[in-house]
Amino acid sequence: MADIIVSKNPPVAAITLNRPDDLNRLTPDSMALLGRIVDDIAADTDIHAVVVAGAGDAVFSAGLLNPDIRAAMSKDEVIEFVRLANRIFDALAALPQIVIAAINGTIMAGAVELALACDIRLAADDAILTMPEAKWGGFPGAGAPHRLGMAVGHARALELICTGREVSAAEMERYGLVQGLHPRAGLKDAANTMALTIGANGPLATRGAKRILRERRVPGFAEARALSDELRLALEFSEDVDEGLAAHREGRAAVFKGR
Repeated sequence: MADIIVSKNPPVAAITLNRPDDLNRLTPDSMALLGRIVDDIAADTDIHAVVVAGAGDAVFSAGLLNPDIRAAMSKDEVIEFVRLANRIFDALAALPQIVIAAINGTIMAGAVELALACDIRLAADDAILTMPEAKWGGFPGAGAPHRLGMAVGHARALELICTGREVSAAEMERYGLVQGLHPRAGLKDAANTMALTIGANGPLATRGAKRILRERRVPGFAEARALSDELRLALEFSEDVDEGLAAHREGRAAVFKGR
């Protein structure tokens, strides 16, 4: 089976992360596959709405990297993967179609950044979100610092990123991070119903509205993305990242020194 399954039933396309044995985590290969899928959908004039979800009914995605995975990669490979994720998530966000994330359970780290690249987010009413990168000595490097602030505001974005705490579905809705909660069993149907409603409307209208809303966000976005890549490079070669990995491996609290 493919790591990602795509199905098209115009006017809706569905993208399903299909690695349930590894919590639907995106690997470098599956990330590249996602990029090809996004490019194909971008050129499809019969598709007007897209739903992104995880296979199964418990996990949207565990994201990209955790300390165990990072430890098996060189620092250059980590940087390359994060930059690939940035490019693909940017392409997803730039799709002319309206993209809906159906967060069907746990969503962690880089998967949060994937969901933030979508236009609309719906979640299971028992979903849990977490961005634990700061606990590992890092920060989300594939879009969260700039996209999360646009979704929930400056202060809330900093609080969520810098504490790395778990966020309940009810909190996600209260903060405006998701636009609706549904029982887990009915979430994907709810997302598909919304996609069909959008797809039945005039595509010039829906695509035009998205383009206008994206345009008003342009000032500062490119600079923020460039800064993210620059800081991520410095961070990856820091002592703090090495300490975070060692602490996780040894089952102890990390002692960070800010260098």
